[in-house]
Amino acid sequence: MARDLVVIGLGYVGLPLAQEAARSGLSVTGFDVSERVVEGLRSGRSHVDDLSDGDIADMLAAGFEATTDPSVMAGADAIVICVPTPLTPEGGPDLGPVLGATRAIATHLRPGHLIVLESTTYPGTTDDEVRPILEAGGLVAGRDFHLAFSPERIDPGNPTFGMRNTPKVVGGHTPNCTEAAAAFYGRFVDTVVRARGTREAEMAKLLENTYRHINIALVNEMARFCHELGIDLWDVIAAARSKPFGFQAFYPGPGVGGHCIPIDPNYLSYQVQAKLGYPFRFVELAQEINAGMPAYVVRRIQDILNEQGEALRGAKVLLLGVTYKPDIADQRESPAKPIAQELIDKGVDVTFHDPHVRTWHLGGASLDAVPDLDDAIDGADVCVLLQNHAAYDIDALSRRASRFFDTRGVTTDDKAVRL
Repeated sequence: MARDLVVIGLGYVGLPLAQEAARSGLSVTGFDVSERVVEGLRSGRSHVDDLSDGDIADMLAAGFEATTDPSVMAGADAIVICVPTPLTPEGGPDLGPVLGATRAIATHLRPGHLIVLESTTYPGTTDDEVRPILEAGGLVAGRDFHLAFSPERIDPGNPTFGMRNTPKVVGGHTPNCTEAAAAFYGRFVDTVVRARGTREAEMAKLLENTYRHINIALVNEMARFCHELGIDLWDVIAAARSKPFGFQAFYPGPGVGGHCIPIDPNYLSYQVQAKLGYPFRFVELAQEINAGMPAYVVRRIQDILNEQGEALRGAKVLLLGVTYKPDIADQRESPAKPIAQELIDKGVDVTFHDPHVRTWHLGGASLDAVPDLDDAIDGADVCVLLQNHAAYDIDALSRRASRFFDTRGVTTDDKAVRL
């Protein structure tokens, strides 16, 4: 059956894309290699934070189908690749899922197809890695089929910006490829931004996240020395952000997490080193600073105990919020994990509470969330706020705790210790 769109990869990127396309009237099929994911969607169950079971039901009612059968690609007008690109041990992107998806498309490629890669990667991937696989059967990109890159800009849990109202960058292998991709996305996205080519579109995504990575590292390092100098950095940032031009506020925290900031800049650093032979020093320094924040948080917890003549070993520490951002269940690259692991390694009795996480998988063990938050606070030597979920009354928690360490700078209670 002919379809407007096949989305390959039904995770945090692919599923919202499929949702917006389906509710805009496109006929959409989602392809995933996971039987569990596909069966769940067919049964009306969502596995990502941004879509509810009701959203999946609406998609199914609009004609959305989920499948593990790659033959559906043959009948689609457009195929969009939304598979993960995790880091390899060497620090580069693991293109295995992207190349696997590309090979599946190549088997079913036909003239007139539009193929778009959305998975984040280094510049040159679309033209140098994806295109040769697609052209191996004799069809030529830009002549027989259209090929483009369009970086995903999904921000899980963002109540303001979603797929439709977040501008979509597209860059094609040729100008005609760009126009074909722009026309496709224009059917369900309000604003389409045309880049010069695939490399420019690929680099745009890396610039966005490298910008955030470096500026977060800046305020994280400032947090360390402002603490030593007795300066309230949170007040400093509040004062600085009053300037109506030339400044954007970034905030320190226990580390960076999620599917973009801790990972994407490394693609660029890896490519610069591999292709040009020298390091991208800003990225490497930012990575060093941000990756060191969990250990810094542990040292601060130890200092809080030491000031009262108590040892870290044997202490009871309650961690509040273990997800990588507020008000979602996503724990990818969350700094809570290395913080908890280091505390456990140092002999600390670690417990946690998170309104969005019932069981926390930590290394080879699993921790269950404390059943009663008030009781857990009463029994803890130190309570550590790692994520500021809306469900928390932070000042009330701080007043109840014997010691409260706020790594997010949201307390107004003078009793709390802030990062």
